[in-house]
Amino acid sequence: MTKVVLITGASSGLGKATASYLLANNYRVFGTSRDPHKYNYDKSIELLTFDLNQPETAQQLVDQVMHKTGRIDVLINNAGAGITGPIEETDLKSMKYHFSTNLFGPLSLIQKVLPIMREQKSGLIINITSIGGYMGLPFRGMYSASKGALGVTSEALRMEVKRFGIDVVTLAPGDYATDIPTRRIYSPLKKDSPYHALYKHSLDTIDEHVYHGSRPLDFARVVHKIIKLKKRKVHYLSGSFLQKLSLLLKSILPDTLFEKIIMNHYKV
Repeated sequence: MTKVVLITGASSGLGKATASYLLANNYRVFGTSRDPHKYNYDKSIELLTFDLNQPETAQQLVDQVMHKTGRIDVLINNAGAGITGPIEETDLKSMKYHFSTNLFGPLSLIQKVLPIMREQKSGLIINITSIGGYMGLPFRGMYSASKGALGVTSEALRMEVKRFGIDVVTLAPGDYATDIPTRRIYSPLKKDSPYHALYKHSLDTIDEHVYHGSRPLDFARVVHKIIKLKKRKVHYLSGSFLQKLSLLLKSILPDTLFEKIIMNHYKV
């Protein structure tokens, strides 16, 4: 039986690479975008309209897939957004919007898919978090918080639905060479801000990491591997050796020593 995959944010970046890779490996793939008509994409991938910040449209999206296939085997919550800025200078409206995108949007879709998977007595939900979600990073505190929240929520959800034959995992990517810098929410660089020099250096460092990041195809292969597994862990990582090493160091070093390493890296 051909597995049906629904992946959000499939019009670019990691989502597009994953959708194309799964399609090439004989999955029926449905992707989402806020405006599918704006993008050039593989026409074999059925790109449907969905906006994470309009959770009321989640049911319509799920109904479209079910009408075409009658089942959903894998949900990949990939769509999300970045946000940068000093916490003191980032307005609360932007923070709330960011959490709506990275946490509540995926949860709205999960709530609509779970009854289907429960009826099927099978299903897999892969929530894409971030290596940055395991630690507070300077000038990316809200991004770390939203991805960390999605990770912890996934742990709870996994235990709640396991008895129904549904598996929930997270996949935390590091830096990949995508266009995410063009889609972040940026708190403005204010020349009179006490954070100006530090924030500017941080932005340059973040973008440099992305531009020299891993290939999206490598990420897609990890997703495929997770789908094929019979027994799965709760959390998976995908990124460079140093990024994965940072999590090990955080778990074994004193908090203040790890903090010094991060501060030195970002020159804060």
